[in-house]
Amino acid sequence: MIFGIGTDIVDISRIRKMDSLDTFAKKILSKQELLIFNDIKEEKKHLHLSKQFAAKEAVSKAFGTGISGDLTLKEIEIFRDEKGKPYMQPLNRLDDLGISKTHVSLSDEKDYAIAFVILEK
Repeated sequence: MIFGIGTDIVDISRIRKMDSLDTFAKKILSKQELLIFNDIKEEKKHLHLSKQFAAKEAVSKAFGTGISGDLTLKEIEIFRDEKGKPYMQPLNRLDDLGISKTHVSLSDEKDYAIAFVILEK
């Protein structure tokens, strides 16, 4: 049974134009995500951040809360498996809500990054 669906789109050029990608990364990424971000080639960091931000926003929409005091961007962790498939690191609140499965899809094309998330009970 579907608990929630969320989607978000990010204009990659907005991220690319930021004065400091590192400052933005520290605002939205967890410690583990920052370690991965720091290993990414400089010319690909804006794309990575765009996808991470879109995914985190989509997760918050699937929860039905948006980003608020109850759910922070750093709390939502998005990683890739060995084949590059994105997945969400389980949150304690997933168990509390009876959510058993999460699905994350990320894509980008020219100027946009998009994320789609499904949470299942």
